[in-house]
Amino acid sequence: MEAYFDNSATTRVFDSVKDIVVKAMTEDYGNPSAKHRKGMEAEQYVRQAAARVAKTLKVKEKEILFTSGGTESNNMALIGTAMANHRAGKHIISTRIEHASVYNPLAFLEEQGFEVTYLSVDGDGHISLKELEEAIRPDTILISIMYVNNEIGAVEPVEDIGALIRRKNPSTLFHVDAIQAYGKFVIRPKKAMIDLLSVSAHKIHGPKGVGFLYIDERVKIRPLVYGGGQQRDLRSGTENVPGIAGLGVAAEEMYTGHREKMEHITSLKDHMIDRMAGLEGVTVNSLKGNLSAPQVVSVSFAGVRSEVLLHALEDKGIYVSSGSACSSNHPAISGTLKAVGVKKDLLDSTLRFSFGVFNTLEEVDYCIDTLKELLPVLRRYSRR
Repeated sequence: MEAYFDNSATTRVFDSVKDIVVKAMTEDYGNPSAKHRKGMEAEQYVRQAAARVAKTLKVKEKEILFTSGGTESNNMALIGTAMANHRAGKHIISTRIEHASVYNPLAFLEEQGFEVTYLSVDGDGHISLKELEEAIRPDTILISIMYVNNEIGAVEPVEDIGALIRRKNPSTLFHVDAIQAYGKFVIRPKKAMIDLLSVSAHKIHGPKGVGFLYIDERVKIRPLVYGGGQQRDLRSGTENVPGIAGLGVAAEEMYTGHREKMEHITSLKDHMIDRMAGLEGVTVNSLKGNLSAPQVVSVSFAGVRSEVLLHALEDKGIYVSSGSACSSNHPAISGTLKAVGVKKDLLDSTLRFSFGVFNTLEEVDYCIDTLKELLPVLRRYSRR
């Protein structure tokens, strides 16, 4: 049996996504900026994808900017708005559990003279609204807080955060990294008072190398990529038509029968957490039910290094992650696990299991049964 439990790193595409990507690459392959029929056919794919995405968020099509993925979306949200609004202030607020695609642009902005306040989190990965309120100042131009943490699945109270920001400083922009949340939660940026929202297609059974940034039409933002001005002068370069088309279809499919899909994935998470509780020397760092994201389970295994266990599971056809796949080229102890208080001796013994719509309960049981066999052997070996 094979069990792919690394869906927070990337997902298998829907068949409908594969079909439209192939069609856009082999039949309707024109440049969307071209004036002839082939170009207009390609442009229609982009327009249709924008309409599909906008419908899932209940926003305007013109507020959707297609990007190369979540990293670019986060970079543009942070750097683009900071550079466009620096005359109003240079103070930014974020958290200690952000993804590298937020943390590193913030480090760059600090080098440019911006000041960043990093909020702490509790043992479950949640920020304190009181700490946030006290951190907001008259010169705070941007607050960036992820919706769902990519390592432990903690869900931040984005609607409460949006309301707090508007009450404390209405001119402060609110950016949400929703890369692990979009497709799993019903998100309404207008209602939640979110000004910018980052999304990646390959986390929702869409293609790699494409995503979008929702930008409220009132937001001042500067482009990062200059050239022909293809997307309303906000992002230049010929659009990735096949990827964008696939993103639109993936978004529509994720939100069709959405409740049933999420109930299924949540049942997998809860079943895994329940069965993990029966294993010796195992600590689950994620919460059951609606207290955390439906798709992520972080588990620490005492006495076994995460990389050793990861490859032992791989040999049995089970694929998991030892952290964020985006940081695999720069391995380090997770800042998120430190921030939520995971014990020092477990920091390098933690794996992430993440689910998608194609996973089954049988796969979860196979994984747990395999762990029951592997853990005693690996622990004996590690003590030698």
